[in-house]
Amino acid sequence: MKITLLIATLLLAFNLNASTNETVTLGGKSVHLAGNKISVGDKAPEVKLVTSDLKEITVGGKTKNIQVFIVVPSIDTKICDMEARTFNEKAAAMKNVSIYVISMDLPFAAARYCAAHGIKNITIVSDFQTKAFAKAYGVLMGDGILKGIEARSAFIVKDGIVTYKQLVPEIKTPPDYDAILNAI
Repeated sequence: MKITLLIATLLLAFNLNASTNETVTLGGKSVHLAGNKISVGDKAPEVKLVTSDLKEITVGGKTKNIQVFIVVPSIDTKICDMEARTFNEKAAAMKNVSIYVISMDLPFAAARYCAAHGIKNITIVSDFQTKAFAKAYGVLMGDGILKGIEARSAFIVKDGIVTYKQLVPEIKTPPDYDAILNAI
C-alpha cells in the first residue's frame, strides 16, 4: 500500500499521468480523450514513432525545424486522405518545416498509401507500437467505437514548445487548414 501511494505521488509530482479532461465527438456522440493534456506553451514531449520504411524516429522536443503534427484516425479514410494530400502539397513550398501525419495505421499501409498517392513532402508515421504520441499529447480516444486510436488534431512545435494546438471537435470533420497553415 505504501509503495503504491509513493509511486502515485511520484507520478503526480512529475506530471507523468496527468490526464486530459478533453472530449471530441464522433457522429455527435461524446468521446473522452486519454493521455496527458498538452496546451500551447507546454514543452513538446519527445516520442518514438515508426516510418513507412520501418525506421524508428523521434518527434517532439527541440529541433532545428518547425514540427507540424497532423494527427488522423486512419490514413485510409476520406478526410484523412484529404489532410495528407493537402499538407503534402503545401509542404513543397515550406522551408525549415517538417510535417508528420500520425496515425495508428500500420507502416505497411502508410507505405502503400504514399506510393499510390505520390506523397513525398511529408512523413507519414505510425504510433501503433506503444501509442506513445497519443498518450503524450492527450489525443488517445478512451472510449467509443474508435477507442484506442487517435482523435483528429494538429500541433505545431517551435524550439521544443507547443505553439499551436487544434483539437477538431467532431472527428468526422476536417481541421481548419487555414488556421494551421497561418500558425506555421
